Amino acid sequence: MATPLTADRLLKALRDEGLTVIEHRSWRTNNRNHKGPWGPVHGVMIHHTVTSGTANSVELCYNGHSALPGPLCHGVIDKAGVVHLVGNGRTNHAGLGDGDVLRAVAAEAASLPVDNEANTDGNRHFYGFECVNLGDGKDPWPAAQLLAIERAAAAVCRAHGWSQRSVIGHLEWQPGKVDPRGFTMNSMRARVGDRLGTNTPSKPTTPTLPNPPKAPVVDLSKLIAAARSNPKAKGTPVTYAGVRIVEAALVDAGLLAKSLLDGHFGTATVTAYSRWQKSKAGGSYKGAAADGIPGKDSLTRLGKRAGFTVTS
Repeated sequence: MATPLTADRLLKALRDEGLTVIEHRSWRTNNRNHKGPWGPVHGVMIHHTVTSGTANSVELCYNGHSALPGPLCHGVIDKAGVVHLVGNGRTNHAGLGDGDVLRAVAAEAASLPVDNEANTDGNRHFYGFECVNLGDGKDPWPAAQLLAIERAAAAVCRAHGWSQRSVIGHLEWQPGKVDPRGFTMNSMRARVGDRLGTNTPSKPTTPTLPNPPKAPVVDLSKLIAAARSNPKAKGTPVTYAGVRIVEAALVDAGLLAKSLLDGHFGTATVTAYSRWQKSKAGGSYKGAAADGIPGKDSLTRLGKRAGFTVTS
């Protein structure tokens, strides 16, 4: 547990670690503090942007978009290894994640439990760095960018007295997430640990971790109810947390825009799921059988691809 760094302390910590830092517009007052508390902080979370180009990526993370208001992180790390600070305070980067994971990070446990729940506010407890990358597994990660990720994570950890165990990826926090894709978080934590000289946990390993780890679970009946009721609802109500897991799988399959991953099984998600049903991988369904309302077979097929299990 730690009190968040002030803007000046964060900037100094990053520059002291050897990073080139650009202060973007009014980053010091750009936050979502009106939506909830910021802190205590427990760790650093790494993401990829699913965008290309520095300028538009930085602007997107500063402003956000209609479905997800900005700022979307604290800093954007471009391909050249430059850190662009875009937010200070609570930012929209982590969303709801697994409370077991938060407890493990806070205790700097030697391993993390599987993120199979979305029950804890991560925007309150994590610094976030978005790294410019398409996230398709093909877009390269230049050495300068990986070094900057290592240095940025180490800078925040050093300022708080944390070890590398306080650094996680979005995919380790929120069910269905895949970022960062292209390098492993274990390899990045090893780099941060080498830089900090903290290759053993600095805090007692106190949480009880799930053993064996469980894959995320999607309840078919609850998902069907959401698919039938959400399109008629106003706004973006999260009627069932499993919707996010399915939407993330559809995003990963290239059938749904990432900006529509909001936990609302609306018309766009129904359309995307219909495309999955019609695809060969989804079962090659036709007509009314491909209406976008999940069925046991098509959902099980999607789960095998994305790593979740299905219950009736």
